[in-house]
Amino acid sequence: MSTSVTSTDNRVLRQPVLGSRRFSNYWWAMVISVGGVGFLLASISSYTKVNFLPFSDPTQLIFVPQGIAMGFYGVAGSLLAAYLWLVILWDVGGGFNEFDKNSGTAKVFRRGFPGKNRKIEVTHKIEDVQAIRVAIKDGLNPRRALYLRVKGKGELPLTRVGQPLPLSQLENQGAELARFLGVPLEGL
Repeated sequence: MSTSVTSTDNRVLRQPVLGSRRFSNYWWAMVISVGGVGFLLASISSYTKVNFLPFSDPTQLIFVPQGIAMGFYGVAGSLLAAYLWLVILWDVGGGFNEFDKNSGTAKVFRRGFPGKNRKIEVTHKIEDVQAIRVAIKDGLNPRRALYLRVKGKGELPLTRVGQPLPLSQLENQGAELARFLGVPLEGL
């Protein structure tokens, strides 16, 4: 979740949520793409005995079993890279949280994978919102998230998945949202 956008009449609060278009996903997609293509070219070079790599000479590799293993890793790496690039292209997990006092609705919108349920949209009445809950778990697998507690419906996650938000940013966003909706902030 990045910066909040409040309309000029202070009746609508919209919080964009960062999905899969994070720097780390771009980085890993690029690294895996280069590695996968490199292994694939090494395999082809060992089979054809023509060097396709400028920094190494894989023509010296024996195709069975080394070239085949390189080909397997190249195909696996290329498929994984294609998956990562598609997830970035589709912006899976991206969306927004919108709280509109004019219409009295709280909307959580996220993008998913292509198909029938590509757009995930959950709308509730603002009057049904009971609280904003902050969940903090430190340790080996840290988690820091904001949840919207809705009467009779449970809790809806409001923050992005993946890398946890800094504690100060999480507290500020939770307090801003609780103040805007006029509900308590729990969990701190």
